[in-house]
Amino acid sequence: MKKEYTLTIFTENKIGLLHRITVIFTRRKLNIESLNTSESEIRGIYRFTIVVTVTESMVQTLVKQIEKQIGILKAFYHTLEEIVYQEIALYKVPTHAFADGNEVEKLIRNHNARILRIEPEYIIVEKTGHKEETQQLFRDLEQFGILQFARSGRIALTKQIKEITAYLKELEMQQDET
Repeated sequence: MKKEYTLTIFTENKIGLLHRITVIFTRRKLNIESLNTSESEIRGIYRFTIVVTVTESMVQTLVKQIEKQIGILKAFYHTLEEIVYQEIALYKVPTHAFADGNEVEKLIRNHNARILRIEPEYIIVEKTGHKEETQQLFRDLEQFGILQFARSGRIALTKQIKEITAYLKELEMQQDET
């Protein structure tokens, strides 16, 4: 049975690594639903966060294939229950939508969003949450006109501390020795 998994991949910062990782998904005709890359908490080590909907046996195969790539230090997969995750969304709404009273401002507050910037022609709103929450604010703001919308990929941390933290500390100690 297919299920949503979040892959966390720790890498060196190598040119072409993202391409080699995505080719693994392409060969298997798998869609990447979300992708985020950033530095990790350890100097010189980067974190890829990839969301896919596959079977458990397929995610296990993916992780094994990814770990075979040069420049990959370690890859893990997690279910939604095993992680804490968020996305960020930005909405550009025409300023005139705010002229008709407090309805838009109330909507923003009800969604626990915030106004980032106010310009004469538009207002930028930020919402952090799960995809469903950012999509709901999008749907609610549509009636006022959305000039632009962007949502980040998922960022996630595991609830378990031992497995990844211990492994990363070991990597950090190895890096310090070199």
